[in-house]
Amino acid sequence: MGLMDSAKDAADSTAKKVGEWVDDTKERVSDKVDEVKADAEVKKAHADRDAVEAKNEYKENMRES
Repeated sequence: MGLMDSAKDAADSTAKKVGEWVDDTKERVSDKVDEVKADAEVKKAHADRDAVEAKNEYKENMRES
């Protein structure tokens, strides 16, 4: 029975490690997705700011003409 218990313990330990690896990988992927989304939001905000600045500059040039 000692060999069976050792094999069972080894299998349980391996399953636990694989489960932890899967959870860690899932968390890393989720973190990367959040990072990419945040970067996209920042780029959009910069583009919106640049568009507003260009529009305001155009309006100001039209007022001066």
